This record gives sequence, C-alpha cells and structure tokens, in this order.
Amino acid sequence: MTKSTIPHPPRRVPLIGDVLGMNREIPNQNTLVRFKELGPIYRRTILGTDLTFVGSAELAAQVFDDSKWEKHVGRPLEQLRPLVEDGLFTAYNWESNWSKAHEVLVPGFTKDAMVSYHGTMVEVIDELCKDIESRSGEFIPAVDEMGKLTLEVIGQCGFGYSFDSFGGSEHPFVTAMSRALTYAQDSAIPLPFIGKWLRRKEEQQNEIDRRLLAETVDEVIATRQQSGERRSDLLDRMLHPEAAGEGLDAKNIRNQVLTFLVAGHETSVNALGFALHFIAQNPEIAARMRAEADAVIGTGTAQYEDVPRLRYTRQVVNEALRLWPTAPGFFRAAKQDTEVGGHKFSAGEWVFVLLLAVQRDLAWGPDADQFNPDRFSPENNRGRSSELFKPFGTGIRSCIGRQFALHEMTLALATLLQRFDIAPEPGYTLEVEETLTLRPKNLRLQFTPAERR
Repeated sequence: MTKSTIPHPPRRVPLIGDVLGMNREIPNQNTLVRFKELGPIYRRTILGTDLTFVGSAELAAQVFDDSKWEKHVGRPLEQLRPLVEDGLFTAYNWESNWSKAHEVLVPGFTKDAMVSYHGTMVEVIDELCKDIESRSGEFIPAVDEMGKLTLEVIGQCGFGYSFDSFGGSEHPFVTAMSRALTYAQDSAIPLPFIGKWLRRKEEQQNEIDRRLLAETVDEVIATRQQSGERRSDLLDRMLHPEAAGEGLDAKNIRNQVLTFLVAGHETSVNALGFALHFIAQNPEIAARMRAEADAVIGTGTAQYEDVPRLRYTRQVVNEALRLWPTAPGFFRAAKQDTEVGGHKFSAGEWVFVLLLAVQRDLAWGPDADQFNPDRFSPENNRGRSSELFKPFGTGIRSCIGRQFALHEMTLALATLLQRFDIAPEPGYTLEVEETLTLRPKNLRLQFTPAERR
C-alpha cells in the first residue's frame, strides 16, 4: 500500500484540498466522528500539507513504538512557542534545554518531594471548600472554581507563589492563559488565503496576553530571588541545582515556570471538571466515593499515605481522563521509513493520535463511550494493554508531573465528597469546548454541605 490509499473526507476541493466538513470550534470532536465514517486512519490534505489522523488502539500502539516513532511538535504547540519557547512540552527533540530542565526537575516529583507538597495541597483544598461553602446552594461555575484550586496548588507547591485565587476576582493570568491556548489551536488550523487578515485582532490580543504571562512569571522568579528564601520546590531546584554544571539559564527557567503554570493548571482543572460532572450525574458513584473517603480519611485531615488508598476515587479520575482526556491527542513523527496499518510513512512524516478516539476503542468494551469507573478496578484492568490509556503522553517526553496531578485530583475529589453533596443544574447536557485542551462548557454545579456520616 502507498500513502495515497489512506482514506480522506469526501468532496475534495481542487487545489485547496479537504476543507469541507471541518469544524473550527470543535475540531477534535469532529475528527472523532470522521473515524466512524472513514475508519481508524484518515488524512486531510490542505494546500498540499498532509494531516494524518490515527484513532484506534491497534494503530496507536504501532505509533507508540519508540524505536520507530518520536514526539512531534505539531502546529498547535508551535503556536505556543512564542510564549514558552523550548519548554518541556514545546521543545523540539533536538533542543537541549528540555533535557537539561527534565534532569533538574525529575527529583521534584519523587515520593519525598510529593510528601512535602501534600500539606500545601490540603491547605489549598480547604480554602476551596470554604469558598464553595460561602455560596452553598447556588449553582456555581465548577470549572472556574477548580481553576482557582489548580492554579494555587501549582503556584504554591511549585514556586512558593500565591495568585490570591480565592480573593474574590479571577487573576488576569488565567484569562490571558485561556486566550493564549485558544489562539494556539485556532491559528494552527489553516485558513486558505484570508487567514492572516481575519486573525489580525486575535494576533494583537495574543501579543498582549504573552507579555502579561511572561511578566507574571518574571514576578514569580524575582520575588523568590529577592527574598533569598530556600524551599524544597521546583523553582528552588532550577535556581539552585544539586549538581554543579547543570544550572539553567534565566530564559530556560522562565520557560519551564510558564510551562508548569499552564500545564499544571490546565490539565488538572479540566479533568476535575469532567469528573465532577459525572459524579453529579451519578449519585451512586458519589456515595461510593464518600464511603471510601470516610473509611480511609475518617474525620481528621487527609495524610499523604491516605491518598493511594483512595482506590475507587482514583478510578473515577482515570475514567474521566479516559473518556475526556484533557489533551485530546498528540503528534508523533516517524524516525525511519515504516508502516502503520499497512500504510507507508517516510522518515519525518507525522500523524496525530486522537486519544479521544483511542481511549474509546471497543477494546474497552461495547460501552466504551459510557462513564464507568469500574473499568479501572483491579479485576477489570488486569491484563489490559497500557497502550489503551495514555492521557499523559508516551515515551520519554510524557508528562513529568503525572503523579503530582493524580495526587492533587484524587485528594481534591475525596475531600469535596466528604464535605458536600453535589447536584447538577437541571436540564444540563454536557457540551465540550476546545482550546488546546478539552473542558466542560458552562458546567454549573450545586454544592451543599453534607452531614457528617
């Protein structure tokens, strides 16, 4: 087979290509639908550029083979490079700064480091609960509320910096970050001939947002340097590396701080939003989570060692990440001439693996598009291929903060379920909006204090 045999959408337009049927607002969800029509691999060609999509577990497993494929910085991530340059998830493979930073930062996610962050997480989650309790009975924007949590957690645990997220108004960093991510996705989708003209206003706003984000991070770093304080956090590790000769330059530190603030906030907030939606829609799931939290944590403060014992709560987190992965997919490039599903790819050619499709593969069962945390129970998960679940990426460039995010989310959900009954807004149907990530749209939930059981 040659690559010309890869299916493409119908009604290809001469010269321009496969532009019909695109959906700029929800491109990843639109791609998910296309797989049902065209099969597990298909290609759009726009103005001579090929965009190949992979959407089955079998084909994705081939692309996850690190001996033949590697991370590719696709157009959406390239649109973030003016902001974070060669940060951990936007660096090209040949750039050295990401590997330098990775080596310095890995110790920041060991068990000892995680133990040191736990107390701060507990304190910030308590602030969240007090903020929610002050609006008891109201239907509040759940994603915004979780955003306060995740920004404070990464700010305080990672950099000893508070964004005063519970002070009454949204920090401008959050607004600018959300717009920057939306711009990265929108500008990554080609608009033949008129794209530059149509995006002039968005480009101007993006420049303003980039300056604000960079200035905020510079303030974070300067505050620490001026204080002379030493802490066991990520910023300290970058400013004062343990081994001589492995120091990071000022620009690299800024890029990594920005990367963590964006990724550390965005990944967790959206996953928490999806999890809370499904919890609110399924009282039996909420009841099991509350019973588990009461049995593990009791009436005291959650300890670090309690969190791994919150197994059902972790299943809820995993199932939310499976059904609606915060990062809908990632790019992989061929390191050598190879094949995927019998289709030939030359070295350097790339594909986009849509996790939104791969993690709904029927290998998960005939109800793969339904929310069911028991999929991740030990008896059901035994023997299942790890290639079916990749919400944090794959290979050496996978998410360095995975355990941090999972600990934070598990602890937050268990605490919320102990303290609140959670109800959905009447008539709400899940809609998912897309920036560079996926998040529930207009999700409003009611939190009322739960009686201690």
